[in-house]
Amino acid sequence: MLLLVGLGNPNPNNTNNRHNVGFSTIDSINTKYKLSKQKPKFKGLLTTGQIEDNKVFAIKPLTFMNNSGVCIKELMDYFKIDAKSIFVFHDDMDIEIGKIKVKFGGSDAGHNGIASIDSNIGKNYTRIRVGIGRPKKNTAGSDYVLDDFSNEEMQTISIVNENIIKSISLLVKKDLDLFSSKVNQK
Repeated sequence: MLLLVGLGNPNPNNTNNRHNVGFSTIDSINTKYKLSKQKPKFKGLLTTGQIEDNKVFAIKPLTFMNNSGVCIKELMDYFKIDAKSIFVFHDDMDIEIGKIKVKFGGSDAGHNGIASIDSNIGKNYTRIRVGIGRPKKNTAGSDYVLDDFSNEEMQTISIVNENIIKSISLLVKKDLDLFSSKVNQK
């Protein structure tokens, strides 16, 4: 069993925010793999289905970013999912838009959603850091992540999501370097 998690904030006004790029990725995966209809369970919007030969749960926490770990912990405990089988998609300002970096474990690097997950389940899960770039003006990071993507940036994120979907079999096999390389190819 695998658990795919997309981080974001559930307020409808946040739909196109940079901070919600994880939600966008999960929506793309749900559509491509025809996962079940989203149901509110475990303090999130849950879908289930198959990717390759793996039973998959995909969730978008409704607890807001800073409490994302609560939702994941409940789901993990209920279905007895090992933390090593959890993949979290989230925004990262230290990566240029259109690129991703994947890593297993590590620090939260100041990301409150990741800090919440770490405090609830530990650090033994895979993070897919989706680049949103840095603000070009004197905008605070906290304001920048809550701003909407421009139309051009949304097109770039759509391409990233398509590349994630095309290479997801590598992710579920935990071939993280090859997955990252394939997604970052243009």
